[in-house]
Amino acid sequence: MRLRRRSLRLQMVSRFVVAVLLALVLVESVFFIAVRQFYYSGIVGVLSNHAKVSTSFYTRFAGDLHYTNLNQHLSRLVTSFAYETAELEIVDRDGSVLAGTSGFVSSGLVRTADVAEAWKGGTGVWSGPNPSTGEHIMAVSMPLIFQGQTLAVARYVTSLEEVDRVLRAIYIIAASVGLLVLVLVLLFSLTLADSIVRPIKVMTRASAEMARGRFDVRLDVSTPNEIGELAGTLNYMASEIVRSESLKNDWISSISHEIRTPLSSIKGWSETMLTGDLEDREETRLGLSIISKETERLVGLVEELLDFSRLYQKSIELDISAVALQSLVEEAALQMRSKTAAKHQELRLLLPKEQLAVRGDFNRLKQVLLNLLDNAIKFTPGEGWVELEAMRFDEEHALVRVKDSGIGIAPEHLDKVEQKFYQADPQKEGTGLGLAICHEIVALHGGTMEVTSVEGEGTEIRVLLPLALGAEEDVYR
Repeated sequence: MRLRRRSLRLQMVSRFVVAVLLALVLVESVFFIAVRQFYYSGIVGVLSNHAKVSTSFYTRFAGDLHYTNLNQHLSRLVTSFAYETAELEIVDRDGSVLAGTSGFVSSGLVRTADVAEAWKGGTGVWSGPNPSTGEHIMAVSMPLIFQGQTLAVARYVTSLEEVDRVLRAIYIIAASVGLLVLVLVLLFSLTLADSIVRPIKVMTRASAEMARGRFDVRLDVSTPNEIGELAGTLNYMASEIVRSESLKNDWISSISHEIRTPLSSIKGWSETMLTGDLEDREETRLGLSIISKETERLVGLVEELLDFSRLYQKSIELDISAVALQSLVEEAALQMRSKTAAKHQELRLLLPKEQLAVRGDFNRLKQVLLNLLDNAIKFTPGEGWVELEAMRFDEEHALVRVKDSGIGIAPEHLDKVEQKFYQADPQKEGTGLGLAICHEIVALHGGTMEVTSVEGEGTEIRVLLPLALGAEEDVYR
């Protein structure tokens, strides 16, 4: 089932707006509660202070105030305790209103929480609808205490309608500001999302063009952020693909030439022998010798290609044992002496005085040395020299060094000679796989290979291999 693709732009904008919306809801909720608490607490504070001052003053100077003569003091209590913006009620323990500033004494009983709290000795606060009118009111009650005895409760009742109207106006303004902020955030997030999505779309189109084989497409890398870095990476990838394609094409051309040359020789001599005098033993022997030599050359090419395939598919297996380094080096040098002699080159062999053994596959290590020597001989002119040296490098490694007085490698080619298919000079014979194969074989042995060269003076390749430690191991010679 194909998943429905969601727009990155929509996702960014929606998540950004939702995050800001949640923040606004939280901030405005706290603001609304704080403003409401500020106004309501202000009313409670004013009424409470007035009640405390009034009750304290009256009880101090009333003289004969007592529960039995409370009714005689009601008019004075109302006059003394009155507050211009609130209605005062004197309430007894049963909840009956004994007197009030309105002059109208309600027959109903007051049972709200503020009165109950005041009879306990505290300041009671209650807000809610007026039972008779439905108006939103607030009541603040204080106990009237004389000589340690609570005689009645002074209850101040004030309307909250005006306060609520002011609060609603504040809420509307705050909500409008929040809505405006949300709209601005939406516009900003759309702009921000476009600034991110637009270059991604450009890169997507460029990637699609690259996928269709147009590797000449390049992206703008001037953006100083991760988008610019990604564009640069895509440009680099396209350049590397072009370079790899060029290397591959050059390699195919080179390997085709390498294969065609011996095949042409084999075909030519086969036809010569078939159309000539088979009784001519001299000519037949020469033709068969050339055919054999060129066939061996073809077999070598095929083996190199197979080795490369196995190495890069990680399917090659090594026959690991302790290998006598001196024997390995001497055998490789002996096998290549005929080539150096043919080019009138000097093959120098330098061996350590101590017997060293490396841990590895004898045949694969010999293949590495033969390949390195063959390259050195190939790129060294006649009358030059090739040097093969083995030595102890440290307590755990041996060093094999192949050095020549050849043409060297140009600096621009030096860091690429170990790459597959790479040839500094495609016109030279070879597959361009030799050093790549050597590098992989050495790496499989846990070693390293380093190439240094000076153009016009020669090349040196240093191979570091782990020593075979422990006298119990059998040494392969």
